[in-house]
Amino acid sequence: MRTLLFLLSFATLATSSVAQDGLKIYISADMEGLTGVVTGEQLGPSGFEYDRFRQIMTDEVNATIEAAREAGATEFLVSDSHGNGQNLLIEQLPEDVMIVRSWPRELGMMHGIDESFDGVIFIGYHASTSNSAGVRAHTKSSANVTDLQLNGVHVSEGAWNAAIAGHFGVPVIMVSGGDAAVEEVMRVVGDMEGAVVKFNHGFHSATTLTPAAGLKVIRKKTRAAIDRIDDFEPFVLDGPPVVRLSLKHYQPVELLAYLRDVERVDSHSIRYEAGDMIDASMFIQFVLSYSVSITP
Repeated sequence: MRTLLFLLSFATLATSSVAQDGLKIYISADMEGLTGVVTGEQLGPSGFEYDRFRQIMTDEVNATIEAAREAGATEFLVSDSHGNGQNLLIEQLPEDVMIVRSWPRELGMMHGIDESFDGVIFIGYHASTSNSAGVRAHTKSSANVTDLQLNGVHVSEGAWNAAIAGHFGVPVIMVSGGDAAVEEVMRVVGDMEGAVVKFNHGFHSATTLTPAAGLKVIRKKTRAAIDRIDDFEPFVLDGPPVVRLSLKHYQPVELLAYLRDVERVDSHSIRYEAGDMIDASMFIQFVLSYSVSITP
């Protein structure tokens, strides 16, 4: 009996220690991988379902925060990482949560990440432009980018962002999205919890869970990720990041090759050897965002 009481007391102390010490979690939220998303009608202000799916996005982020809190997390930074960066209904998020909104940002979908975080969670992520499966599959820009590689590996936004987190020694612990998106991130990055909320039939078609069922899966996988957070390793590249970017149009590639450190490797592709993932991120943010017509 004495032994049982000791074990129970030890377990209580261990649980309390996690809650007292707290965990700091970074949440990067996109929209294409949300429960129910299948077309552009859910993804931008002109779509007839956009307002409804802003609510679903907010609900999925809140479910993530709630489940992480139950497991001992106490501090959160949320990146609104889709479209104009102004999708989350911020008045519905907990008052102690900080939110990164709009663009440009040097670290893109991961802006604000640093060494102080214990783990990263991706919500609503999608497959890459080089993936033949997946709803709304693209990388960075569906209008311009046909491929993005890091050190010779085709990467999704999830893998790219995991490499940014890895630069700071922070692991990705959970990803939610469609089946193709979750599989792709886990295959490239490694062990993490995966919350699959829909099953793709093509670029604009899927069999999806209901929003309520999707929230249950996200809560379950978030809790599981926090409970075994020590199992996960940061995604760190072997050697400096070598970025290969392929664009739909050849003239931007031609002009980028005027830059001393940029090599044009074929009619639609450039190569850039970055100093680290911060440098790589700033390069990509510039290439895909800059225009001489930008104001103010």
